[in-house]
Amino acid sequence: MKKWLFLCILLGGLLLILGAGQGVRAEGDPDIDPPLAPLGPVPVPPDNPITPEKIELGKLLFFDPKLSGDTSLSCASCHDPAQGWAFADSICRGYPGTVHWRNCQTVVNSGYYGKLFWQGNSKSLEAQARTAAKGGVAGNGEFDVMLERLRQTPKYREMFRRVFGDIVPQLGNAWRAIATFERGALSQRNTPLDRYLQGEKTALSPQAIKGMELFTGKANCIECHNGPLLSDEKYYNLGVPRAVEWEEEGINQITFRFENYAKGVPEEFYRTFKDDAGLYYTTKRKEDLGKFRTPSLRYIKYTAPYMHNGAFFTLEEVIDFYDQGGGENEFTDGTHGVNTKTPILKPLHLTDEEKAALVAFLEELSGEEISVGEVVVPNYAPFPDVESLTQAQAKRIGLEDFLTIRQGLFGMR
Repeated sequence: MKKWLFLCILLGGLLLILGAGQGVRAEGDPDIDPPLAPLGPVPVPPDNPITPEKIELGKLLFFDPKLSGDTSLSCASCHDPAQGWAFADSICRGYPGTVHWRNCQTVVNSGYYGKLFWQGNSKSLEAQARTAAKGGVAGNGEFDVMLERLRQTPKYREMFRRVFGDIVPQLGNAWRAIATFERGALSQRNTPLDRYLQGEKTALSPQAIKGMELFTGKANCIECHNGPLLSDEKYYNLGVPRAVEWEEEGINQITFRFENYAKGVPEEFYRTFKDDAGLYYTTKRKEDLGKFRTPSLRYIKYTAPYMHNGAFFTLEEVIDFYDQGGGENEFTDGTHGVNTKTPILKPLHLTDEEKAALVAFLEELSGEEISVGEVVVPNYAPFPDVESLTQAQAKRIGLEDFLTIRQGLFGMR
């Protein structure tokens, strides 16, 4: 009897879910998609709470090139506030002497993702900051060198001590501070869409409302761009065409081969791949060739170009691409014995008026541009000769704990 009651409750709950929301099920996709919803507070890890002081430290570190190989790049070099906190070329800039190999995604609202990077292979902002600073075609930094630069900066010694209690700066806490800045200062919830969904029915223009009807209906954009984040964080091959740079620029070819080698693809694929294999690099499963994680559409007004390789420079181009049912690449045309293109994509047969309405809606997914004003990063200064300091002198410059430890270890006065 209990077993039968449990099955009835389970079935009833399933029917309630199926009938409740405005969720839809598209052909080729087995799940029910959550409806659009206002964006809530950014998730905060319990071991890295947000404080104003930590945001300020993270902001300085985000703009400071000390966290790179040759101090020529900072996080902001590739995630520029003036370029949508992203990078306005198809392919992101790389470490000097190299180029990157994918389009830079905006860091606005990145705190809401459970998967970061186009492959989704970083699971937190803290891990993402570390990976970007170390990456061979990104920051190319060495941990010991980056750490020493922070320790040779008096302002950072003071701030790390105040924020984290560090006697001297620790790199793990640098990543925590940068992540906190991104969560605390680069999360945008006050958009026309959010206000509309919260009851302000004039927040969206009439044309954008028509676009939203298409987005959730005929155009079926909501199949992948759903929920509060406007991303299901799943992986799809849309048949995005190959990056032009791979065919025309030798240095891009070198980067692409380097990435294939570094990610451990078999020799056959190393010699034959001409398109970015995406999720395959993580899973090594052929059914994942050419798949990439769905990006959020929030802040999209400021973040052109679009797609993992920056293939499209306008929202109109993006909509035309989907209207045609996506495209073709070497992972959809049988070149490697597979066709991993998602079956969800179908020709949409949108009219010009409908396309314009969709563009209007997409543009109203963004609020005002986010600015943090001018940022002046702190300079180096010689590290004080702690051994010669008295306790009072050390305290005045925030090094009394460091002096106490040294005294305990080496018997100094």
